[in-house]
Formats: sequence, structure tokens, C-alpha cells
Amino acid sequence: MKKQRLDNINQLHRKKLEEHFREEILLVFGGGDIESKIVLVGEAPGRTEVEQGKPFVGQAGKNLEEFINILGISREDLYITNVVKFRPVRYNPDTGRESNRTPNKDEIRISTDFIEQELSIINPELVVSLGNIALKCILKDDKATIGILHGSPIDVKFAGTEFVLFPLYHPASIIYNRALKDVYLQDLHKLRNFMKKIKLI
Repeated sequence: MKKQRLDNINQLHRKKLEEHFREEILLVFGGGDIESKIVLVGEAPGRTEVEQGKPFVGQAGKNLEEFINILGISREDLYITNVVKFRPVRYNPDTGRESNRTPNKDEIRISTDFIEQELSIINPELVVSLGNIALKCILKDDKATIGILHGSPIDVKFAGTEFVLFPLYHPASIIYNRALKDVYLQDLHKLRNFMKKIKLI
């Protein structure tokens, strides 16, 4: 039942995006255990995710390994998705190369309805958001910042469902700011303790 509902909204979202952008879009939909009580929400897929059609593979997958190892769970225990299901890119005219960029307001706006439906179907107890984009989207608050809210559980009502949101820094931010590494690891241990408290592990 859940799978059919997810498949249906996936196809509707694909159609909506192709009508909006007037071209075929390579999409990376959520994946994992659709009965999981734990959902991981990232920002948007990167190049490797688009190539493999799965969220959090490549470098993002290596970051995910650290995440699940500290929590003592497996990838198969999670449902993993992104707010934006396509790769936002910037073009470098000098090199002719594409690189990842943060989704813009229009890309987030056109994706928000879908992530609401997706989480409503999965109906998790705990949502772990990575970075500012997922945090702002789920809280519906453009002023929310990960620098203030990271590492603390927040009770959330979102799209007809209720769950606890646990905001973390985006693992990619650690690559560019090593000073965040210790904070990120401390937050992961806080998350592990919280998951034990509510008997999710």
C-alpha cells in the first residue's frame, strides 16, 4: 500500500517537474525501508546519486557510513530521501564542467509539496535533517538555522503527521569546514542517546 502510494506521487512529481522545466529531468527518489520509523532527509542529489539513481552514494555515502556506524544501525534500517529530487548545478564556462550548488528558492518551492506527501506516507517517528535546506523546509521557517538548532530534538507537526526532528549539520559542510567535525560527531552521539531513550535502537 505504502509502496503504491509512493510510486504514484513519484510519477506525479516527475510530471510536474517536467512541465515546469519543459524538459526531461533526471530524478533521484527516496529509498530504503518504507516501514522505517527513522527518515534521513538531505538537501539534493549530487552527480554520483544521479548516475546511480540512489540517494546518498559516492562521497555522500561515505559520510552516511560514519553516521550509521555511530548510531549502530544499518542503511537498510532507514528511509533516505532529499528535499529536492534533482541535482542543482552551476556551469563553469571556462572549464565546461558542472558542479553541485545549493537549491534555490524556486527549486525548493516546487519540491516542498512532494516531501510533505512523502513523509506523510512513510509516517516516521524520527526525522534527521541534514543542513539548512531540509531544516527550513520541515520547520517551514526560512529564519531557522542549523547553527542554532543542531543537536537538539524538536517536536514537529508536518503534513498531517507528527514526529521528532533532529537537525544535524550536513556532512558535506564538514569537508569544507573541519572545525565542524567535532560538533557533528558530538551531535551524532546525542542522537544515538536520544534514539535509545525513545527505544528506536
